[in-house]
Amino acid sequence: MCVCNATYCDAVGIEGGGLLFTYFNAFVTSRSGLRLDRQLGQFDDQVVPNPYMFELGNTTKQTILGFGGAFTDAATITMNSLSADARENLIKSYFDQNGIEYTIGRIPMASCDFSERIYSYDDNDGDLDLTKFSLAKEDLQYKIPAIKDAMIFSKRNISLFGSPWSSPYWMKTNGNMTGKGQIKGEPGGEYFKAWANYFVKFIQAYEQNGLKIWGLTAQNEPIDGLIDGFSFQCLGWTPELQRDFIAKDLGPALEANGLGHVKLMILDDQRALLPYWAETVLENELAAKYVSGIAVHWYEDLIIPVSALDLTYEKFGQDYFILNTEACEQDLVNRNRSVQLGNWYRAERYFTDILQDLDHGVSGWVDWNMALNMDGGPNWENNKADSPIIVNAETDEFYKQPMFYAMGHWSKFIRPASKVISHNSNLQSNSDLKALFFERPDGSIAANFVNINAVETFNITITDYKVPGYLNYEVAPKSLITFIWYRI
Repeated sequence: MCVCNATYCDAVGIEGGGLLFTYFNAFVTSRSGLRLDRQLGQFDDQVVPNPYMFELGNTTKQTILGFGGAFTDAATITMNSLSADARENLIKSYFDQNGIEYTIGRIPMASCDFSERIYSYDDNDGDLDLTKFSLAKEDLQYKIPAIKDAMIFSKRNISLFGSPWSSPYWMKTNGNMTGKGQIKGEPGGEYFKAWANYFVKFIQAYEQNGLKIWGLTAQNEPIDGLIDGFSFQCLGWTPELQRDFIAKDLGPALEANGLGHVKLMILDDQRALLPYWAETVLENELAAKYVSGIAVHWYEDLIIPVSALDLTYEKFGQDYFILNTEACEQDLVNRNRSVQLGNWYRAERYFTDILQDLDHGVSGWVDWNMALNMDGGPNWENNKADSPIIVNAETDEFYKQPMFYAMGHWSKFIRPASKVISHNSNLQSNSDLKALFFERPDGSIAANFVNINAVETFNITITDYKVPGYLNYEVAPKSLITFIWYRI
């Protein structure tokens, strides 16, 4: 880890400008202690007899949207527990040129479990016209100031998208923001119209506070609200119900209020629900015309075959992007032990999951809370988790974990508008070495490698038909590497 405070925080290496096409940058993170350390290398004139060969192709695939994290109540309250200078260093770590330069921010629409209390933006029973809609103190005192500071420090555009956990209690069939329940009535009815207008009001309220909303997900984890006894904020949807809500209520409400440009995403749940969920919504022309993307979460990725992404991308990838919108590590047995400072495996799992997603049609990856306290909260429901940055308010310092640097290999170097580019290799599918290549907007190439083996060094050779020579390199055990080079 890196220990940061009000006066010190490490700077992530910046790419060397004007690299000649015979040189490359290598940014290395390792269990042995390297943290995005920059190395300069040169393409060799001849092939070294390395056993692992990679040859760049010329076919590009999906376009990258970006990488980022969530401005939750918990994250932004935790940021504010630091002194002003330490808080600034934390936000810069994510968004500044000397940080990992996030370009996507997720905003929970009102409360979620990572809040200190349960609230909506209109807790007034029966206010179907939403005349009393208003942002909460959590937005005005924590989330919006943090987002504005991020934008001040960032040299890149930050795309913001909102996600709801629950409607106000009085719109929901069980009369409670927590637990199993759906919107009252049917799509096209007064409660569904009011719920659609809630999205519009959210966007307008944030714009009135100087923040433009790029996108929305129609519902966070819609299956949760169909589960008996689910303990925190949720709202239940089937794909058929979401389809009809978008077609009859949400899509028309956005269009009627001049918000048709907002990127609406469906699902926002586990990939086990694909491709059926996408087929149900997107094969309906009335709903599909309002939709831009498909949002997925990572929590079942270890057990759900990646073929779910392949089938979805093959069928819909030309017209709709796929974005991973939530991920975090937890101790599922004892949530009070969820924070594991310095855990290398969690960084490795982040990196390999991102690589797998992007290798199968996903266009970006958004982490969950950007910062949490030493207990993995605050979380009113005790659903504690780990985070790439953990804050110790008592000592006025924060800890940048291996997960932070794993995220940085993607967010800093695989810039928005990059494209996945084809390659050939002699790796076996079960190899401990994995790789993915990208063509960046300026024409340069980035390649991300991971070696999960604890003892073996992988000697690799990369050939690019647009670069004379060969990139020969020793990929050390338990390491993450980003290569960058320029073509002729």
